[in-house]
Amino acid sequence: MNPTGNTILITGGGTGIGRGLAEAFHRDGNQVVIAGRRRSVLEETVRANRGMRYLTVDVENLDDTKRFGAEVKARFPALNVIINNAGIMKSENLKSGVEDLAIAEQTVAINLLGTFRITAILMPLLLAQPKATIMTVSSGLAFVPIHPNPAYCATKAAIHSWTQSLRYQLRDTPVEVLEIAPPYAQTELMGRHQAEDPNAMPLADFISETMALLKNPPPNGEILVQRVLSRRFAERDGKYDEFYKQWNDYAAKREVERAAGGREAARKPAA
Repeated sequence: MNPTGNTILITGGGTGIGRGLAEAFHRDGNQVVIAGRRRSVLEETVRANRGMRYLTVDVENLDDTKRFGAEVKARFPALNVIINNAGIMKSENLKSGVEDLAIAEQTVAINLLGTFRITAILMPLLLAQPKATIMTVSSGLAFVPIHPNPAYCATKAAIHSWTQSLRYQLRDTPVEVLEIAPPYAQTELMGRHQAEDPNAMPLADFISETMALLKNPPPNGEILVQRVLSRRFAERDGKYDEFYKQWNDYAAKREVERAAGGREAARKPAA
C-alpha cells in the first residue's frame, strides 16, 4: 500500500492498537475514519486528531453493520483501505459449563464474524478502487494459545486461516491482503493492568515497528514485529511444546497473582 494519500477505515479505532494505528496513518497524510461502538471514545480520539473522522458501528449486530456499510459507501467513496481491528478478549472458565458460554459467543461474533461482515459489505467498494488493501488483526496467540482466553485465541487462529484464503482469492485483483499479528502489548484490552504491565510491549514501540514494516510488506503478507516472531514460529522451530508450557504456566501464575492483589509479580518466560 502507498504510505500516504489513502482513505483508511479502522474498526476499534478509538482505543489501543486501533487508535495507535489511526494516529500514525493520520500523521502520514491519510484520511482516517475510525469506527466503534462507543461514541464518546471515538469523539475524544477525533478531537485529539484534527481532520480524523468517525462513524459508529456495532459489528456484533448484522443489521447495524449493513447500515454502517451503506454510510461508508455514501460518505467515503474513495475508501481503499480497511483495517479489521475491532475485538474483545475476556477470560473464560470452561469448567463452568454454560455459565461462560455467552462470553465465547460474543467473542466469536465480534472478533470473527465482525471481520467477515465488514470485509464482505465493503468488498465491492474496495474492488472498484485502482489499488486497495484489507488488513486483519490476528495475534501471536493465534499460533500458541493461552488457556485463560480460549475463545479469543481460537478466533485469532481462525482470522489467520481466513486471511490466507482471502489473500489467495484476491490474488488477481487490485486488493492486497495483510495480516498484523501483535504480541502482548500495553493496551487496555484486558483491563488497566495490561496497559501498566512492564512485561507487555510498549504500544508506541509496537506501532512504530509495525508502520515501518507496512512500508515494505513481506511477500506472505504477515506483519510481524520482532517480539512476536518466537511465538509465530514456535512450531516450525521445534519449540512449540516448550513455549506452550512456559506461557501457560506464566498465565496461570498471573491469574493467581491478580487474585491475590498483585503482591508478587510472575516472571515472564523468555521470548
